[in-house]
Amino acid sequence: MDNRCKFWLPKKKRFCANVPLSPSLFCGNHTPRSNSQWIPCPIDPSHSVLEENLEGHLRRCPLLKQVESLTHQPFYQKGINAGQEEDQQEIEALSSERVEDSALPDEPKSGEFSYILSEMKRTVYSMSLPDFYKLVEKIDSVHKSICKDIHESYKVLEACGIWINREVDRKLPFQEKHVMQQVSILGNMDEFGVIKSLVAKERANCDDGNGFPVRDDCDYENGVPAVVEFGAGRGYLTQMLADCYGIKRVFLVERKSYKLKADRSLRQKESLIFQRLRIDIEDLNLNAVGTLRGGPYIAIGKHLCGPATDLTLRCCLGEQSNQSNGGGSVNPNLRGLAIATCCHHLCQWKHYINKKYILDLGITKEEFHVIIWFTSWAVDADHSTDLPDITDCGFHLESIEKKQCDGDNGVEDVVRNMKPVERAALGFMCKQIIDMGRLMWMKEHGLEAQFVKYVPSTVSPENHLLIAKSTNLS
Repeated sequence: MDNRCKFWLPKKKRFCANVPLSPSLFCGNHTPRSNSQWIPCPIDPSHSVLEENLEGHLRRCPLLKQVESLTHQPFYQKGINAGQEEDQQEIEALSSERVEDSALPDEPKSGEFSYILSEMKRTVYSMSLPDFYKLVEKIDSVHKSICKDIHESYKVLEACGIWINREVDRKLPFQEKHVMQQVSILGNMDEFGVIKSLVAKERANCDDGNGFPVRDDCDYENGVPAVVEFGAGRGYLTQMLADCYGIKRVFLVERKSYKLKADRSLRQKESLIFQRLRIDIEDLNLNAVGTLRGGPYIAIGKHLCGPATDLTLRCCLGEQSNQSNGGGSVNPNLRGLAIATCCHHLCQWKHYINKKYILDLGITKEEFHVIIWFTSWAVDADHSTDLPDITDCGFHLESIEKKQCDGDNGVEDVVRNMKPVERAALGFMCKQIIDMGRLMWMKEHGLEAQFVKYVPSTVSPENHLLIAKSTNLS
């Protein structure tokens, strides 16, 4: 007992079993040190290191080899899809009508997002009640003007029967709520013509109807578009697409490592070309992926959190960080895309794809950050029952404004006294405004696109889908 670390572990109800470092009473993990001695690792800021040990740590950091290997990949290009803090359109808009508001803080640097959220919270709470209600009314007005055509599109696709009926390999994980979302995403892609028309068209060009090529030079497998899943996680959306449509080329883009991935099952499929790209979407030059270069592809993503949706759109449509986000032409290799958006509270102005559209709506950069904070309220309500009227927010906002008559309460008291359904109503409006900007950007870049609610909120409150296809498929 004398040769043990003296740090008490309350959950285990015992002292740490490690050997103490002489002359300390504690082991290396529990030796008290000043916080000022610790700095984030430059290679991977998710862990910290003593400043005095930094030089040695940089030579043996466990992630060093992974980072070095990634930077030597031909498709790695640092920040290619990141966007810019100040786009040319934004500069022109601000020069014509300069917005002055000393109560709102300056834009923090990228990577300080927790700071942004806390600052926006303090900013909202420091606003006067008239300013707060004015901002809410602006959000309501913008929402009513641009979010008129969002409709429900719940699909149960017959082609996905093997998944719906649980006829897939029992080794594959099965969760009904995820299967319902995946089936509806593919169903909307099929109905919109992103999948079915492509596969049918290529088969018609290369197949005699009996499974044989009509020409010696016909390359059916390379003609059918590949699938690139962004923010793929374990990759089961692609797994379902490969099972139900016979896709032959698959690319999964994900920066994290996961257990229980679909990779093993996908690799076992005969004649399927599979590649997992462990890279941040922000740094991915898709045109430089050798096995994909020059070939047609479909981009998909289920629950692409926050700015990942904007990074994916830039990655697919070739709108790189050194260009403005004005109109342009479609990447000729992109046949279609389907992205289920989520976690809008993680969005950032730098990465957002359609800053000009937001500014043209009369929403300033500072107000955009407040809107981002409001989006987190969308999941406050009880979604155990579907709330079809939650985006019909007029009566909710009227009840919010009535709270002004209750006394001299500040904004913090008003927010605290709001009902969950009122907070959710405002949050959903903000989420849809952000997504409509993305929809308009895709249309400006030559895609035929729509924005739908693809599953009930009882399945997932994050239930909106951006779907688009090349106009050549219409």
